[in-house]
Amino acid sequence: MHIVLDLLLLVGIIIYSYLESLIKFFIPRRRKSVAGQTVLITGAGHGIGRLTAYEFAKLKSRLVLWDINKCLSFFEFASLPCPSPKRGVEETAAECRKLGAIVHVFVVDCSNRMEIYNAVDQVKKEVGDVEIVINNAGAIYPADLLSTKDEEITKTFEVNILGHFWIIKALLPSMLRRNSGHIVTVASVCGHGVIPYLIPYCSSKFAAVGFHRALTAELETLGKTGIKTSCLCPVFVNTGFTKNPSTRLWPVLETREVARSLMDGILTNKKMIFVPSYISISLVLEK
Repeated sequence: MHIVLDLLLLVGIIIYSYLESLIKFFIPRRRKSVAGQTVLITGAGHGIGRLTAYEFAKLKSRLVLWDINKCLSFFEFASLPCPSPKRGVEETAAECRKLGAIVHVFVVDCSNRMEIYNAVDQVKKEVGDVEIVINNAGAIYPADLLSTKDEEITKTFEVNILGHFWIIKALLPSMLRRNSGHIVTVASVCGHGVIPYLIPYCSSKFAAVGFHRALTAELETLGKTGIKTSCLCPVFVNTGFTKNPSTRLWPVLETREVARSLMDGILTNKKMIFVPSYISISLVLEK
């Protein structure tokens, strides 16, 4: 029975993918310019944050890059050595400058509310108002629930969702005054479906998806339609955070592919960005 359902799901995915490709070919969506706009990216020392920074640098945005320190936030939490000798966010900044972007680097712990508020104040004084914010910093501790330490559960929620609240509370007032801006929530397909041995992570990503949807609805109710929102929901990404990530049906994505899909979604003001895009229909069919 499972084989038949999997085959039906596969056929549905193939049909959806072909139809989506045809629509994109014949009716391309208009892309906005982000040249000269100030873009804040959290967790910019590695993975999706780093590659997204490169994409914005190519488009001549002004970049504000945050990470917990000169190394990488997750690797510090897990007491692992940095995978790069050039140490995280400084390497990201150096590459963005080579691409012609103006870059400002800040050391910020996105699990610390007061540190976030102080960093936003510093950004406003030194750089100015942030026009696009990408809440990308994340924490993940793969383990069964009873093996997961209390402090790991706390850290997961502090970084993956509570940090979003503090950052947006600090940045939203200026966006509301201008009725302009773009708020990007980096969540996961785990915010729509569950995976064993990732209970805290899945729970935090469900919260992140809910945060995005509720914020979007609130902005629309306030009539602030100039402030756009997007939520990125990829399947497993090969960022080095988990060893040999795999699923029964979904592919494991490379970071560059996800960053490019995220950029396409931001530039076309897409609210929910699934990567790969057919995951949206897959989730519906699996229910």
